[in-house]
Amino acid sequence: MTPNVADILVESLPYIRRFTGMTLVVKYGGHAMVDEQLKADFAQDITLLKFIGLNPVIVHGGGPQINTVLKQMGICPQFVRGMRLTDEPTMDVVEMVLGGKLNKAIVAQINQHGGKAVGLSGKDGGLIVAEKLRIVYQQDENSPPEIIDPGLVGQVTQVHPEIVNTLTQHGFIPVIAPVGVGPAGETFNINADLVASHVAMSLTAGRLILLTDVDGIQDASGNLISSLNADIAQRMIQEGVISGGMIPKVEYALEAVGRGVQKVHIINGTRRHALLLELFTDKGIGTEVTL
Repeated sequence: MTPNVADILVESLPYIRRFTGMTLVVKYGGHAMVDEQLKADFAQDITLLKFIGLNPVIVHGGGPQINTVLKQMGICPQFVRGMRLTDEPTMDVVEMVLGGKLNKAIVAQINQHGGKAVGLSGKDGGLIVAEKLRIVYQQDENSPPEIIDPGLVGQVTQVHPEIVNTLTQHGFIPVIAPVGVGPAGETFNINADLVASHVAMSLTAGRLILLTDVDGIQDASGNLISSLNADIAQRMIQEGVISGGMIPKVEYALEAVGRGVQKVHIINGTRRHALLLELFTDKGIGTEVTL
């Protein structure tokens, strides 16, 4: 029998009580940022979370949108081992799209649904301090190490969360573009999952939620794993069960729970109202990672 609205509300009540006052960081990306219905659902969910006493903080991606603008400008997007090569012209586009048009579109949509969102980039208030990412790749033990220079791609060295704390304390919802600033004032493009994990750690967030286009983490048979701890996750990576683009997400999740974040949720953002279903129902819809 399909539960009625009253059943759903009763089921959610203990979770609402538990989470009131909690800070949660949400990495917003993938198809949920493209589909119009999903964008509206996300804005509604975030606004609802704020109204019932949680403090959501959003870090967003925007790869497809960046690619579209690059192509319109006659710049061919280039990737090495899944990482965007970011020269200065590309960085200009990245900052324009992430910190400008896309960030403000997310802010506007949340505000349209009754929230009070404020857009930030990692450069505002010295929020995200970064350094150049350097990659050393060795194909196998018989091959010499290869140094990959991705250009103006950064890794987080420090987060100064004061501006985020100030905004949340005054009822605002921070929306952060994953752009950081280097020691010489240079601008770096940073992976949004990485930024979200570091922001969550700096805020000692109760939850970090990573929206993806798949149903969380799956076992070797393709079945969804609803919960796993750090030891099991590490073993699954070593055995190749967790592979591809899911590896860095899980590694960021493990670092986060190891440094003060209570739980990390990896969920399918293509499901309508995915945030509410994961947080406020007994079964949830994705995978939670714990110590």
